[in-house]
Amino acid sequence: MSVARADLTPIDLSSKTATLAAGDIGAILLFVAVGEYTHGYNPLVDVGRVAGTLAPFLIGWLAVAVFAGLYDSDAPGTLVSSIPVTLLSWIGAVYIAQVLRATAVFHGDAALTFAIVSVLVGGALLCLWRGGATVLLDG
Repeated sequence: MSVARADLTPIDLSSKTATLAAGDIGAILLFVAVGEYTHGYNPLVDVGRVAGTLAPFLIGWLAVAVFAGLYDSDAPGTLVSSIPVTLLSWIGAVYIAQVLRATAVFHGDAALTFAIVSVLVGGALLCLWRGGATVLLDG
């Protein structure tokens, strides 16, 4: 998973990278759903609210993860490489999400406490998923 790219294809279209993407989206969705629940919203009922919270994180994640090579043909890589790249990518994704949340397009704002919680909780979920996927898919 290197940042320097030999080809111009941003994503390897394989079942392995599709599995990685589905797991990434699932981890981010879990982070958002639990967050909404802890704030008194039912994620199964307030689907529009969950989608509005999820969207900026997905936009940020996809923008950074593709650039970072998290969906390259050699993904997920090794534990030594995948966990730091995943966490750094998530930090970049949270930054983008916070910028998007500060606009009138998405609900919410760019609160520092929310950014910190996002990095810690979302980062933990993504790193756990990516660590497990690294062992299972390349083990």
